[in-house]
Amino acid sequence: MYIDKDLMFSDAQVISASTDATGTNIIDLGVGRSIGTGEPMRAVLQIDVAADQGTGDEDYAFQVEYATSAAQTTYRVVSRVAFESGTPAAGFLDADLLVAGYVFALPVPPVSDSVDDRFLGVRYDVAGTTAGLTVTAWLAPQSMVDSAKTIYASGYSIT
Repeated sequence: MYIDKDLMFSDAQVISASTDATGTNIIDLGVGRSIGTGEPMRAVLQIDVAADQGTGDEDYAFQVEYATSAAQTTYRVVSRVAFESGTPAAGFLDADLLVAGYVFALPVPPVSDSVDDRFLGVRYDVAGTTAGLTVTAWLAPQSMVDSAKTIYASGYSIT
């Protein structure tokens, strides 16, 4: 799969309990405009370093949001998924899924011209004693997400 660098939200971004964060990059739509009509879009997230579950109280949430500013201080959550360590409560997925190489996608719903949402970004919310992971995230058409089911390790190292 090809990944457009301009459509990346995060590139091996380290997230920890002390750094709940937005992605290191946002997508500037130029002006508040309709996005998403045509082929459905997805925010694709790949776990690069497995989620820490050392104490069993770690929670991880990933969300896609439209924002009115690049700082994402005023935003509207449009898609979200949450993972919980231990036995997940209703509405949570098991954090055991968050191993290196795990890939999942969140829908990016269309926004109309009448909404002043110029920026598209992601937010990572983590909680717990030792919560942390590394993630790469990008925007892709649904058709490309369907064909990218498995991520394999490179099998080589550069020294």
